[in-house]
Amino acid sequence: MNTEKSSLYHFLEKMSVEEILFHINNEDKKVAIAIEKSLDSIAKLVKAILPRMKQGGRVFYIGAGTSGRLGILDSSECPPTYGVSSDVFIGIIAGGDSAIRTSVEHAEDDATQAWEDMNPFHPDEKDTVIGIAASGKTPYVVGAIQKAKKNGLLTGCITCNEDTLLSKECDFPIVAVVGPEFVTGSTRMKSGTAQKLILNMISTSLMIQLGHVKGNKMIDMKPTNDKLRNRAVKIIMEELQIEEIESGELLNIHKSVRKSIQNYRKEI
Repeated sequence: MNTEKSSLYHFLEKMSVEEILFHINNEDKKVAIAIEKSLDSIAKLVKAILPRMKQGGRVFYIGAGTSGRLGILDSSECPPTYGVSSDVFIGIIAGGDSAIRTSVEHAEDDATQAWEDMNPFHPDEKDTVIGIAASGKTPYVVGAIQKAKKNGLLTGCITCNEDTLLSKECDFPIVAVVGPEFVTGSTRMKSGTAQKLILNMISTSLMIQLGHVKGNKMIDMKPTNDKLRNRAVKIIMEELQIEEIESGELLNIHKSVRKSIQNYRKEI
């Protein structure tokens, strides 16, 4: 497996800090190139998910360790960014929520547990399951994909090795071969970066296609803190060509960028 191949660099402990950083940066440059080769696969998965989401379908991210945490990160950022409910993108990690911060030994080896972890959400045929595993063989993730397919769900995956069991089991595999890690086998590095970038692409393109972006602005963002409120005020100002005070007043009244813009245009 590419992800387990020996690092291209040797005697890391003898390198200066500058040398370590230089070589890590060089390796990171390879990630975007690897993903570019997978753009067609990413597009196919997004296009397959889109009609399901229009019918109320959800996206489940399933992973263990770093992969699971990245899925949870992406899913948790969609509600404040795009104003969707917290059950549109659902991140599930082997070992449960405690595994977000602390490693849960052997949790990833249970091939049946992922579907059990999904059951409280009552998955159905409109939903999609995306398995995230750099190795492409994690039992927890592979088991989720196999069970999801049997139950009529759409399945995709993100992996960093070719010809894996995970890729063979899912409908729309995404394979980004980033090569050996700087520290041999440390897939939290390039592999994790590739997974994060691909998850960004999937969720962002879906949210744009579903109408949560206008022009290039997050029209449905939730102004839940000062930074986001200031951003919301600026979006309304630019969209309506009004002053900051008036924009802020609209936001105070309507509590939403979209509603502020819509109601202002109805009144003029």
